[in-house]
Amino acid sequence: MPIKHAALKQLRKDRRRRQRNQAIRSELKTLSKQFAELLKKRKLDDAQALLRRLAGRFDRAATKGVVHRNTASRAKSRLTARLARTGKS
Repeated sequence: MPIKHAALKQLRKDRRRRQRNQAIRSELKTLSKQFAELLKKRKLDDAQALLRRLAGRFDRAATKGVVHRNTASRAKSRLTARLARTGKS
């Protein structure tokens, strides 16, 4: 365990940030799975609405540094492409 007061405070901050980041990542995964489920059920209107919400969450996570901005961009692109492919079929 650290001895200095500043090191203890940093540990507390790190724990809080880690929990917050885990919650955000978990939400992104959950929403992505819900999106995939909607595509499987061919509910394209609901999937489109969820995609807008999901894109916003990815952007916010990238802004906050939870995920890298390129990772967020790639995820949004892939989800959009999946929706487009499903809509054509």
